[in-house]
Amino acid sequence: MGEVVLAVDIGGTKTAAALADRTGALLRVEVAATPAAEGRAAVVATVVALAVRLLADTGQRLAGVGIGTAGVVDSGAGTIVSATDTFADWPGTDVAGLIRAGLGDLLRPGALIVVQNDVDAHAAGEYRHGAAAGAASALVVAVGTGVGGGLILDGRAVRGAHHVAGEIAHIPTPGADHLRCPCGRVGHLEAIGSGIGMHRHFIVLGGDPAIADARGIAAAASAGDRTARRALEESAAAVGRALAAAATLVDPERIVITGGVPNIGDAWWRPMLDAFHAEAIDALQNTPILPGVLGDDAPLRGAAASAWRNP
Repeated sequence: MGEVVLAVDIGGTKTAAALADRTGALLRVEVAATPAAEGRAAVVATVVALAVRLLADTGQRLAGVGIGTAGVVDSGAGTIVSATDTFADWPGTDVAGLIRAGLGDLLRPGALIVVQNDVDAHAAGEYRHGAAAGAASALVVAVGTGVGGGLILDGRAVRGAHHVAGEIAHIPTPGADHLRCPCGRVGHLEAIGSGIGMHRHFIVLGGDPAIADARGIAAAASAGDRTARRALEESAAAVGRALAAAATLVDPERIVITGGVPNIGDAWWRPMLDAFHAEAIDALQNTPILPGVLGDDAPLRGAAASAWRNP
């Protein structure tokens, strides 16, 4: 085994870590539950424990560390600007500093530690190794429990002046006016387009409360439940409209969609694409909108690229 870096994906429910070589290949992967409610020290300790497990019996020290994490991240400083209540004490955390201190002698001298938003890491993975490979620019959108976005322009990640570039979740979206977004405002994409948003919309429409999530809504729609079908299609259409707005602003060469909700299949993709094409101007009609191909490996591979100083 040659030089390796540690790639980390810190999510609200699980933390994944991997050793990666210079090609971005994941050599070993370990996963643990994220103790998000226990505070920053517990989250950092989980990352360190995963690193110790990965390096056991290898005789290796880390050439660098790349981390994708939930929250708004100041990537230059390696700190958390803001986060949801899922993570206790996460805003203000010096993730890079705490990880460096925790890993200690497991790091080679001068090892780089890069921290970025998890969807930015996901976007980097799909851009370097997945569905956006070869494009000069790409918008990568993850639609799952929530909604997130990462933006690549001219081959480089765009962070923005306030570290929220590409954050499509909070685009005001027609059809979501009756739903509150996790940010506290009403009418944003995440309020209706996410898996949780789809379910809340379903309940507002009078859907069966025994159906617990987006997967259940999809199954009910397939079985002929008209309310489930309406909720599914209107949620998907909201994503399509938001993509049309984003594409108008940044004109990406490619749009890549990942996450659990698109895995519903054609019942989701069809109304999403129909809404995009209904709203997008003529010049954007041929913008490729593709499913991601890397799955859970995408943020790890993007995080690994950052640790090797690859944009």
